[in-house]
Amino acid sequence: MSAVRLAVPDEVMRRIRAHGVDTYPHECCGALLGRDGDGRREVIELVPLANHRDDSPRNRFEVMADDVRLAEKMAHEKRLELVGWYHSHPDSPARPSEYDRDHAWPWYSYVIVSVQKGVACDVTSWRLQEDRARYEREEIETVAHPVGI
Repeated sequence: MSAVRLAVPDEVMRRIRAHGVDTYPHECCGALLGRDGDGRREVIELVPLANHRDDSPRNRFEVMADDVRLAEKMAHEKRLELVGWYHSHPDSPARPSEYDRDHAWPWYSYVIVSVQKGVACDVTSWRLQEDRARYEREEIETVAHPVGI
């Protein structure tokens, strides 16, 4: 897997952080819409989603099939791609867990925001290798405005 940068507009990053704070102490989740190519992936918009995990929303999130269809439909309408997913880790580091790895798909970017005691802290991005053995960290490049617009 080649090193790929994830360009994220300041406003989108602000919204990811805010979603994590708003849902604290539970995990938030959502989809990332954008473009992929030329060694650089760019996020242009996000689709906040409900965490459907009833049994342990403090340390797990669940995205339903309808959520995936909604994200794909919105991406198509905006002439974008579904390039990844984001979620929060309440009172935990912004690193993927084994549970995250077991439920992730290769190719997508996975942005994680650590929310410590209700305050958004570190934000990281990861990609699962094709063999699903481990994640590789993506460098996040915060940009003033969406690059592709």
